[in-house]
Amino acid sequence: MKLNQRIAIVTGASGGIGKATARRLLQDGASVMLAGHHQDKLDAVSAELVKEFDAQRIATVECDVSKEDQVIAAVQATQKRFDGWDIMVNNAGLMDFKPLEQQSGDDWLSVLNVDLMGAFYFIKQAFLQMKPGGAVVNISSVHAVETEPLVAPYAAAKTALLSLTRSSAIEGRPKGIRTNVILPGAIDTPMLWDNPNVKSGAEKIDKADVGKPEDVAAAVAFLVSDDARFVCGAELRVDGGRLARL
Repeated sequence: MKLNQRIAIVTGASGGIGKATARRLLQDGASVMLAGHHQDKLDAVSAELVKEFDAQRIATVECDVSKEDQVIAAVQATQKRFDGWDIMVNNAGLMDFKPLEQQSGDDWLSVLNVDLMGAFYFIKQAFLQMKPGGAVVNISSVHAVETEPLVAPYAAAKTALLSLTRSSAIEGRPKGIRTNVILPGAIDTPMLWDNPNVKSGAEKIDKADVGKPEDVAAAVAFLVSDDARFVCGAELRVDGGRLARL
């Protein structure tokens, strides 16, 4: 299996893309620390996964990625449990829906602290503690390229995540750590269907444009594998070609 002996942390692991990513990495042989904000949801995902995989390769850690001390604790818990850490998937995300004139500074900071700073905190720890051969994948969004009304903080954070990926790729390369970023499009998750713009019909979603969480997970599995050993600083759209149309 491609990822035997590898140790991964996946944030936002109780959500659609996070859970699918954890499952795929386990299928490929990795051990996975499921990180998330709600322990009860993590426990439910863990209970589901241990029916398919060796329980010794699965662990959970409650972590608010917007808090650097909790990120450090999550990394320490991973290294204590699995005696190492090779793969980081920054998937945790927060999205709200307000017109710009109704947003506050706190609204912006709550999104930026999760969607951008959380990734930074884990990348910082990766650069401090991962050995050469490590891989980081950030989960951005097509909103970093084209967006819609009411989601300015989210779109800004996801755009900044592209820049953070480029900087991380440059600074991580001498350390032997690759950083890449995925831009999912419309993915069949609660975040998509709970979107007020989608519910109201303001944003039209063609069923042909909706992918599965497993589509994103497959891209992650490639980017963290040795098959992608010469891929660094890449921005990979996983959107079914939605943004390619004029």
